[in-house]
Amino acid sequence: MSSTSTTPAVALEATGLGMRYGRRAPAALDGCSFRLPAGRISALVGPNGAGKSTLLSLAAGLLRPTSGTLTVLGGTPGECRDRVAYLGQNKPLYPRLTIAETLRLGAELNPDRWDAARAAAVAEQGALDPGLKVGGLSGGQRTRVALCLALGKRPGLLLLDEPMADLDPLARHELMGTLMADAAEHGTTVLMSSHIVSELAESCDHLLLLTGGRIRLGGGIDDLLAAHTVVTGRGTSADLAPHTVVESRAAGRGITALIRRDGPVEGTWATEEPSLEELLLAHLRSPDVPALLTPGTTAAPAAVTA
Repeated sequence: MSSTSTTPAVALEATGLGMRYGRRAPAALDGCSFRLPAGRISALVGPNGAGKSTLLSLAAGLLRPTSGTLTVLGGTPGECRDRVAYLGQNKPLYPRLTIAETLRLGAELNPDRWDAARAAAVAEQGALDPGLKVGGLSGGQRTRVALCLALGKRPGLLLLDEPMADLDPLARHELMGTLMADAAEHGTTVLMSSHIVSELAESCDHLLLLTGGRIRLGGGIDDLLAAHTVVTGRGTSADLAPHTVVESRAAGRGITALIRRDGPVEGTWATEEPSLEELLLAHLRSPDVPALLTPGTTAAPAAVTA
């Protein structure tokens, strides 16, 4: 039986987080600061090489940062490792073990938290024969077994690094449904990297956009969409002051622009709310636009020592 009184309000908090894989190597993360509120299902988005896998590995306690701090479920990543489940892209499993043996291994490695019924239910939903060896499973079946191990651990924070990248659309839809239903039932915080925007829009309620080693957009997806507007009309970007123009392009004799509003949009501009894909693509193409983190996603200031 879980106790909500001991659950921290913030599942993950980074302050000035930096990571380099060598003195001369470019920074994978550079002054990265944000908060991920507990109980959210958050998409971690960014171009290849943006630092997504690095951030997830740091949160899982697999790497140590070269600068800054990272707090996970109120403690250090090492202290909270038993309450964190991490599913990487390669999904390492023992090919000679059967599914049943793999789940027994999960129980032995997590004796204080293992939920055998929860793990078995995820396997049964995929009609997996417990006697099958992992080495003979398809990619989708191996992903489901790995998810059995992750959810059977009863994590407070579930970290997923491109978990469905090698699956066909139907398998992705089924496994995402399983994952989201479980997270909603148990209040698990989920941080998931993915390049499939439609998948994120259907499954996630929170967004972290990582570019240049820092979070450029962070907050509830509905809040971030509501803060932006697509405008179309005759005019120039200069006519849209005092709003922040994220991106603009020619449209007939005028322009179409994605703006971050600062008050009402004056004039004869036609307006509409952007889609999540429009929002992400515009910000990815405009990395110099000032970052936007909603109040619940903004990290606390670093402590100043005398």
